[in-house]
Amino acid sequence: MITKRIIPCLDVKNGRVVKGVNFEGVSDVSSPVELARFYSESGADELVFYDITASFEGRRLFTEILREVASAIFIPLTVGGGINTTDDFDRVLKCGADKVSVNSGAIRNPELVREAAKKYGDQCVVLSADIKRVGGEFRVFSKGGREDTGMEAISWIKKCVGMGAGEVVVNSIDTDGVKGGFDIPMLEAVCEAVNVPVIASGGAGCVGDFIDLFKKIPNIDAGLAASVFHFGEIAIPDLKKEMKKNNIIARI
Repeated sequence: MITKRIIPCLDVKNGRVVKGVNFEGVSDVSSPVELARFYSESGADELVFYDITASFEGRRLFTEILREVASAIFIPLTVGGGINTTDDFDRVLKCGADKVSVNSGAIRNPELVREAAKKYGDQCVVLSADIKRVGGEFRVFSKGGREDTGMEAISWIKKCVGMGAGEVVVNSIDTDGVKGGFDIPMLEAVCEAVNVPVIASGGAGCVGDFIDLFKKIPNIDAGLAASVFHFGEIAIPDLKKEMKKNNIIARI
């Protein structure tokens, strides 16, 4: 069995880490640099940095804070927000990112996935998909979960993986920030559809939710969360000890 990764997520707005519920009602949490350093030292396997309003506001991602975050940590860093061209990939990678997450930019121009994968390698391109149920269908949303694209999510993810996305982050809008557990049916559908690493995001409320995720979907690669880590509701060392007790392989 492959080692399961635990990934904190920094949703950054105006240079501060924020968190909301169902992608709405965001509140200030902390400095991204301080939190990043804390997670790097606490045993996180990777870190995700999202500039959550870059796409919606039609601007480029903040690079100054990104450089500070990258220099403060010793674990892989995935960065997203306002990624619309291969030049954006280049700029973010030069700031210290290891992988680049694309969402709205790929929706606007799916060829971006192919171009970036060809230029930087599949392992560098992460597809982030914000998904919500609409009329019984898994639907892709853009602009930080604000806009229904009308596209069916599973076929969209399969298309992007076919074009070179080497990893998929599945963000469930229905469970985001609710702390009632990960969206197992949605995640199962994605894992069955693709053969690249899949990261579960949205819904973690306690250690048991991660255990449940890894036991119910053995081929899921990682669990991502924000507020439960930010507010100290789950300590990563405690989570990994519990994973080990449950025979789930983790880097301790």
